[in-house]
Amino acid sequence: MKNYKIPTLTIAGSDSSGGAGIQADLKTFSAIGTYGMSVITAITAQNTQGVSDVQELSSKIIKEQIKAVCEDIPPKAIKVGMVSSPEIIKDIVDSLEKYPCEYLVVDPVMISKSGYSLLRPEAKDSLIKYLIPKAYIVTPNIPEAEEISNMKIDTVEDMKKVGKVILDLGPKYVLMKGGHLDGDCVDVLIGEDLFEVFKCERINRKNTHGTGCTISSAITSHLALGYDIVESVKLSKEYITEAIRHSFDIGKGVGPVHHFYKFD
Repeated sequence: MKNYKIPTLTIAGSDSSGGAGIQADLKTFSAIGTYGMSVITAITAQNTQGVSDVQELSSKIIKEQIKAVCEDIPPKAIKVGMVSSPEIIKDIVDSLEKYPCEYLVVDPVMISKSGYSLLRPEAKDSLIKYLIPKAYIVTPNIPEAEEISNMKIDTVEDMKKVGKVILDLGPKYVLMKGGHLDGDCVDVLIGEDLFEVFKCERINRKNTHGTGCTISSAITSHLALGYDIVESVKLSKEYITEAIRHSFDIGKGVGPVHHFYKFD
């Protein structure tokens, strides 16, 4: 925890059950060893069984949160998660022009694990046009990558092709997460002069709520701590794998991963 004073920021939605969103991000920042801060974009009513409602926050309060944090405690790295409307995306992009950080991690949250749409259809174009090009790394899962690219993904080779298409939108790196494919878990990291495949065993656990939020926040923390992109992804993959392995039953549905397994 000697580097705990390094600030990291999450801009995302709140999960009332604590397993995903802002809550998962802050737990991950703390577990890995950075100082976590947050800007809430929306409040969700959700639990382990799904999302029942979403209330976006106003443009004014989102911008004021970013201003308040960044003018006082400039973050070394920022993770952007749930941004549900074109207006919110534009406000975040405009704010990040004023308060740039060294590393911007974009996790294009579109649909909850229970199938609830978290991104308005009209916001997809804004995400692609304005936010993704500013990212140091984008971390889509397969359904999100299919939405962004309008291409179908059935194989690891498809992941590589779609990853290149997303890379052409402007981010420096793309991490294509392959957890939705059958077989071993294969993630693909793509950059202009970089291609790395990360393969690990599939852990048979039902409690995987918040995995996408958690790995993107882990990457954010590791980048802030000074690791390069390959090592940041590698360490983050190891972290989420163990967090899933140590996941636990809580609630009546899909429980969370264990963010603090190292401290048990």
